[in-house]
Amino acid sequence: MSDLPPNKAPRQGPILIDLDEDQGPAASPSEAPPVPEPDLPGPQGQAMTTAAALAARRPSKLARWFWALAGTLLTTLISIAAWRFVTDLIASVPLLGLAVTVLIALFVLVALAIVVKELAAISRLAKVDALHRAADAALAAEDLKAARKLVADLSSLYAGREDTRWGRQRLKERGEEVFDAAGLIGLAETELLEPLDRAARREVEAAARQVATVTALVPLALADVIAALSSNIRMIRRIAEIYGGRSGTLGSWRLTRAVMSHLVATGAVAIGDDMLEPVLGGGLLGKLSRRFGEGMVNGALTARVGVAAIEVCRPLPFIRRKRPPVRDIIRTALAGLVMKDGSKG
Repeated sequence: MSDLPPNKAPRQGPILIDLDEDQGPAASPSEAPPVPEPDLPGPQGQAMTTAAALAARRPSKLARWFWALAGTLLTTLISIAAWRFVTDLIASVPLLGLAVTVLIALFVLVALAIVVKELAAISRLAKVDALHRAADAALAAEDLKAARKLVADLSSLYAGREDTRWGRQRLKERGEEVFDAAGLIGLAETELLEPLDRAARREVEAAARQVATVTALVPLALADVIAALSSNIRMIRRIAEIYGGRSGTLGSWRLTRAVMSHLVATGAVAIGDDMLEPVLGGGLLGKLSRRFGEGMVNGALTARVGVAAIEVCRPLPFIRRKRPPVRDIIRTALAGLVMKDGSKG
């Protein structure tokens, strides 16, 4: 029997807990494992993919007929309304009517000048394309006579341009010493197109950097598509001007559609972040923010569009000079956008 009095619980003293001395100091929050993130797909360059699809899309024949007839009908109605307005104004207020007539005549002249300029731009683009086809034919047939005519036409195309003056002189001095078609066309490519290739590459790098920056900073989905499309149209237009094919508004759109159609057909815009890993380092793109990663992929796709535009707008195929490597352009244009701290991780 216990000696404790009845109805009285035993006293409880402090409880001692032995700590394991081998556990070491507690872990700090900085050493805690990262929180697992949801398995989301990587950046896909959605803005550039959408812009390429919009530019490459050809309207149906029914839609073309609709817009052609709508434009014709609208132009006719506006012309009739303007004619009646001017004749009524001349009948009521002759002086004011004559002034309005002069303004309308000036407007028509400016519109005709724009049309002539557009036709001249389309003709110049066709001339550059014809030179490219003639070069392919002369190389395939090894026709020296055709190659000399091609070189003369190419020198005439760039006559008056200061950036090709030295190259034209060198080509004139050394051209007579070459007696095979491939050598002569290769000499023309080296002497005439080298400064133009450098200028075109700078345009591609600038456009890729701009598209990447806008996509990373602008959170609106439609805004980055518009920015990507406008930047690519401007880039293609500048590349065409560098190689001698000055393009107007319609010419630029036709050229853009041709470039984008080629890229969509070959699947060159259906790529993801795998193109950037050799440039930025394996796994680095996955550590960036999703928006910044989208910007990098869109910039890389813009670089690919630029290289395709160079191939389309260049009056000669690549013979002695190599086509600009897309990865080199991406490395030059986009590597500076990645923070140094991020590259260390």
